[in-house]
This record gives sequence, structure tokens and C-alpha cells, in this order.
Amino acid sequence: MDDLKKKLIIRKEKPSDIDKITFVTEAAFKDNAHSNNTESFIIRGLRRSGALAISLVAEIGGEVVGHIAFSPVSFTDGSSDWYGLGPISVLPVYQNLGIGKAMVEKGLSMLKVFGGKGCILVGDPGYYKRFGFKAVAGLSYDGVPHRFVLALPLEENNLPRGKVEFHKSFQAKE
Repeated sequence: MDDLKKKLIIRKEKPSDIDKITFVTEAAFKDNAHSNNTESFIIRGLRRSGALAISLVAEIGGEVVGHIAFSPVSFTDGSSDWYGLGPISVLPVYQNLGIGKAMVEKGLSMLKVFGGKGCILVGDPGYYKRFGFKAVAGLSYDGVPHRFVLALPLEENNLPRGKVEFHKSFQAKE
């Protein structure tokens, strides 16, 4: 594990990474029971529309093994400068080795640097609580149980309320 951490590089995506990101994303979600396998379409839509605020890859030995995306979100209460985390993917052979954690930490650090007020995601509370994400009373996302809608304010006392809206690319089917 320590040897892997020494070899792991988390960096911004380059144009030459796009096909590799698609491969990693499709491989990571291929057998995921909670996926409709549209994650690569979401990333492509975010990129095409200019809504991919942060796009990072995890690289080991020159091979792209992971990817994470952050994009702007909106809330019915008008809260601004919040970002959605996702999709996040790691090649199956590299999962459960801390690569996802490293990408989340780097992405959240970058959000803080450029003035992001917070981050929201739909995901497993057991996994994301390690970063400080939690379900927030009064915050919802259509069709998703409250406990899976998780927020992390990056500024004190800055919690949105109401319904969150992810970028329209999250509805992509191809």
C-alpha cells in the first residue's frame, strides 16, 4: 500500500486522457448494481457543456486508473458556489486501495482554493462520512432517499436547503 502511494499521481485531466477516462469509468461501473451505466455519458456531457469544473485522474506508472469529476449544482434556496462530486471511478483491480480517497481529498482541496462553498453528492454515507459528508435536514434530490443525499460545507454555517439540481448532463442516456 505504501509503495502504491509513492507511485500514485493525482492530476488534472489532459485531452489525451479522455478515452482512458471513458474506459476506466465504464470498467468501474460495469457490474455495479446501483448503476445504469451512463456515467461515461455524464462526464462527456459535462465536458462538452463546459460544466466539468474539476476533472482529475489517478495515474500509476503512466496508466490512468481512476477519475473524479466535480460540476456546479444549484439549489431551490438559491445557494451558490456549490459543486457536485461525481462520477468517481477506479479500475476494479485498483479499488479498495485508497485511490478514490486520494482523488476526493485532492478535489475537495481544489474546490476550497477556488472559492467553492461546499460539495454535494449522492452516495454511500458509510464511505463518504470519512470526508465529513452528511445528510442535511431540508436538503433533497428527486427520487433519492434523504440519507444518500450528502453535503459537505467548505465554509462554516453555509448549508443549502431545498432541492438540489445537478447539471442536465446527469440525465444523459448516451
